[in-house]
Amino acid sequence: MTETTNAGTASGGPSFTDVFGRIADNIGQVIRGKDEAVRLALLCLVSEGHLLVEDVPGVGKTSLAKSLAASIDCSFGRVQFTPDVLPTDVVGVNIWSEQERVFEFRAGPVFNNIVLGDEINRASPKTQAALLEAMEERQVTVDRTTHELARPFMVFATQNPIEHEGTYPLPESQLDRFLMRVTMGYPERAAALDILDTHDGTHATSLGPVATVQEVIAMTDAVKGVHVAPSLKEYIVSIAEASRTHHALSLGISPRATLNLQRVSQASAASHGRGYVVPDDIKAIAIPVLAHRLALTPDAQLQGIKVDGVVADVLGGVAVPTAAER
Repeated sequence: MTETTNAGTASGGPSFTDVFGRIADNIGQVIRGKDEAVRLALLCLVSEGHLLVEDVPGVGKTSLAKSLAASIDCSFGRVQFTPDVLPTDVVGVNIWSEQERVFEFRAGPVFNNIVLGDEINRASPKTQAALLEAMEERQVTVDRTTHELARPFMVFATQNPIEHEGTYPLPESQLDRFLMRVTMGYPERAAALDILDTHDGTHATSLGPVATVQEVIAMTDAVKGVHVAPSLKEYIVSIAEASRTHHALSLGISPRATLNLQRVSQASAASHGRGYVVPDDIKAIAIPVLAHRLALTPDAQLQGIKVDGVVADVLGGVAVPTAAER
């Protein structure tokens, strides 16, 4: 067990916290007053997960995705989802080449390091399903040929929770493949004034990269080496078991969710300069990692119970391992 975690290479590269802070600060030039949303997006990236940002229009969802991609020397792709977008518009298609007399694969936007799926709930279920293989297995199969996706790979999807006309709600199988769901929220007054002052200044398109793909890959590898004590693994499993018997839930936490909770807690520990996880790491990211995977019972919905509150209730009912147990 070490006190700090380095994402650097054997040659003595920059530490995890240095690179993490550098990217966060760069994004902060555009996304004002939303440090927690920026932090969660970065935790998602270094945990090799995918992010669903759900909020009303105009709060910076797309700008966050573009700023994240611009801060890293990586490729960026965007899909503006509408009902007429086809699966081939996302993953790519084989096209006959008259010159070569063979079929050539034309890669879709999913073949980028960071892929923005704007208004994903406007895509048809068939098109939404085209992302499942890429998100889970980091590969795409077209006409029985499998194409690997490069590291890092992250789907950054957005959706508007208010407008439902012409939308297709994401099924549980798709929601479960998003490592986190976060909201941006409206900015605080000081941040709102700052936005007005800098409206004509820094935008996502004006940001330059402050980290390389190799540094991000090193960070993801470092996350896997963060120590999780056996008692904390039991703590995560106990949270999952408590969710499956909670009176307000008809669908509890899946095994995939427990793996995700552990991985993000490792990333959170690394971002704080620690090589080991503490209970606060798990509790701090439980709602964004777990809430979108849970389903309320009809009675709970009628009572106006919120999933976030249920997650907090589940956490409150599970005993936290003591320092001696860790």
